[in-house]
Amino acid sequence: MTDSDSAVTAGRQYDAVLHLLDRQIVDPDNLLVAKVDDLELTRREDGRWVVSAILTGPGALGPRLHGRLGEWVGAVWRRLHPDADPAPGRIPMSDVIDIDSAVTVGRRRDALQVDGLEVWVRDHVIGRLPGSRHAE
Repeated sequence: MTDSDSAVTAGRQYDAVLHLLDRQIVDPDNLLVAKVDDLELTRREDGRWVVSAILTGPGALGPRLHGRLGEWVGAVWRRLHPDADPAPGRIPMSDVIDIDSAVTVGRRRDALQVDGLEVWVRDHVIGRLPGSRHAE
């Protein structure tokens, strides 16, 4: 494990690919927030790389897929996203309180605001389907 492949959280060192990528993110109420689609790395003053944020959504996943599929995912996401210049959902590592089979964050799902596309799809696509208006 190299420094570029690891994240340090609460004094522990993790393999970022093994312990973070593609894990589910849950809030303090154990509600699903998103999935870890990519990571933001920052170089520290000592030259070591650390994970500074978790990136979520198709805007983060598309570049990881490579090739035409990745380009298509990114293009569809940008086209459907309500913002003119969308950015992937971003959760700072300071919000992460536990890394286990899921990544637990300390703020509630609504406060994180990482689901812009999902809300738009729910309101403009799924919400218009017959029978889609049921109790949550």
